[in-house]
Amino acid sequence: MTVIAEISIQADEFLLGQIIAEHPGISVELERVVPAEKRIMPYIWGYGSDLQAFENTMSDSPNVRSITVLDAYDDRALYKIEWEDPAEQLITGITDSEASILEAHSDDEWLFRIRFDDHSGLAQFNQYCNAHGISYQLNRVSSLSDTNRDGHKYDLTDPQYDALSLAVEQGYFKVPREVTFEELATELDVSVQALSERVRRGADKVLQSAFDHPNSRNT
Repeated sequence: MTVIAEISIQADEFLLGQIIAEHPGISVELERVVPAEKRIMPYIWGYGSDLQAFENTMSDSPNVRSITVLDAYDDRALYKIEWEDPAEQLITGITDSEASILEAHSDDEWLFRIRFDDHSGLAQFNQYCNAHGISYQLNRVSSLSDTNRDGHKYDLTDPQYDALSLAVEQGYFKVPREVTFEELATELDVSVQALSERVRRGADKVLQSAFDHPNSRNT
């Protein structure tokens, strides 16, 4: 039976997290991961005002074979990163377990939602992490049916649900707005950037569901 694991992990536990941590003004979402021969190529969205510095750091890393800008906007860009082999152990462990990354993004720490074919896949991933000295916090394990039955009707993570429901409750979406992101972030004790990303991702999932678009972009 397919299971979904939600984990949190500190940036210093894996290579991509370490590089992102050098740029506190940048946040990242994994778009998808493609294994190519023995290398791992993640496609990621970068958000922030100094993406060029992030690109330079990635280009200078001995563990990165190449970084390519696929799309770029004012404060965000989509990248394809090709790692040298071996490099990104955490993502390699996920692909070796034949799992799929449904969502991965950085706030104060990294949050991953990973789909495994069954519990044995999750056990294999855990063994891999233990063998490679990767520490993570397992926050939640559920089946697809559980995800649809409990409070997560729109497949929101707990932080997304909290941020989006508070924004609705306090009138962020009303015209005129009755609360600012700064006020909401203070109440939830998170950064404004983290709050903004949670509301945006949560709203996107709800709207995709409302308009019956099940194949919305997963990260």
